Amino acid sequence: MTSVANTTGGAGALPTPSVSPRKSVTGTRLWVAVLFLLPALVLLGALVVYPIGYSIWRSLYDADGSGFVGLDNYGDIFSNDATLTAVRNTAIWVAVAPAIVTALGLIFAVLTERVRWGTAFKLLIFMPMAISMLAAGIIFRLVYEQDPDLGAANAVAKSVHDTFVSSSVYPDARPNATASDLKPSGGGSFTTTGTVHAGTPALLPLVGIAPNRLPGSPENAKAATGSGVTGTVWLDFKLGGGGTKGQIDAGEKALKGVKVEAVKDGRTVASAKTGADGTFKLPDEADGAQLRLPASNFSAPYNGIDWLGPTLVTPAIIGSYVWMWAGFAMVLIAAGLAGVDRNLLEAARVDGANEWQVFRRVTVPLLAPVLAVVLITLMINVMKIFDLVYIIAPQPSQPDANVLALQLFLSSFGGGGNEGVGSAIGVILLLLVLPVMWVNIRRLRRERQR
Repeated sequence: MTSVANTTGGAGALPTPSVSPRKSVTGTRLWVAVLFLLPALVLLGALVVYPIGYSIWRSLYDADGSGFVGLDNYGDIFSNDATLTAVRNTAIWVAVAPAIVTALGLIFAVLTERVRWGTAFKLLIFMPMAISMLAAGIIFRLVYEQDPDLGAANAVAKSVHDTFVSSSVYPDARPNATASDLKPSGGGSFTTTGTVHAGTPALLPLVGIAPNRLPGSPENAKAATGSGVTGTVWLDFKLGGGGTKGQIDAGEKALKGVKVEAVKDGRTVASAKTGADGTFKLPDEADGAQLRLPASNFSAPYNGIDWLGPTLVTPAIIGSYVWMWAGFAMVLIAAGLAGVDRNLLEAARVDGANEWQVFRRVTVPLLAPVLAVVLITLMINVMKIFDLVYIIAPQPSQPDANVLALQLFLSSFGGGGNEGVGSAIGVILLLLVLPVMWVNIRRLRRERQR
């Protein structure tokens, strides 16, 4: 029988293995790993964990932090109209902005592979990402300016409008109430009480415009001559005063381009426009008719769209956000598109699929993981949007554009003076972000397991 060697001593004893310090699976000593992680853990605690804990604690106290109020601050949030508006607008931001940015990023990413100057196109679209939110807000505050001479958006809108609809050149003009037969006839138009007849020129004096404010280089008004139904429309006022009201005096200016209509029994039978000397001539059908100056002669000039008014302020600000972040989405999606197996696309085309079908049934499903990353990242980003809303929305419209991050600032530091309510809003924002982060973490874990 073979005997077992004595392992505790003797000549044939085996050496006892030495115990080495504990190491991680990567071969690094545990204390070394902790030492390297310690600065990050300290910063994480100081910048993330402590602020979260303090905000939760502070949300349970009153405005100055001296009295415990429990959940009253949270009750105040959902009973305050301003905060409810902020919740509604934040929901609009989360539902609309990320979807639009992701869709545009997908379109731009696909286009960069098909246009000749793809790199230049990418640079152009991505360039707004280099601009800070503050600078972008100032830019779009000017873009959305109401005055078409200052705001680019309304300059374009006015140009398009004036291409199809003629604008009035005398928006402030009105008949001389004491010396004119013209009386208001509804809708902004003016109609004579009497009728006009051939051979008797009609006199239609207007006031309300300074002679030096007339457009162009107006001529002096002249009395109408010749046969038929004629008349003159002029500015019954001249610098320095003098003259007879209701009569054409020397030096009084003609009003060119005024539309004159002949009306019988409420129906327009003829119309004409005044010439450079203010005179007009109507066809014979106008004999015995009343003369009407329609409202189009006096309508206010079109000044564009009220982009920053209560109705459009939120969509307008979302537009500026899309301009900034479409490049971010495009770059990420383009990186995912570069990794798509081209053989799958070619196989779909060989099977008879057109380009739209290839895009919808092959490209988009293959890019689904990347699209999810972009969409979730943007959803988290828009929940804390503050800069653009604060800078772009003018003071009268800011309550209509309010979002939770802005309401947090206003409640705590912007005049509200209630840090308890502000902290409660911060906690609610955290709770809104957590589900989105949880979905993102689950998705990342599934990706690792593949």
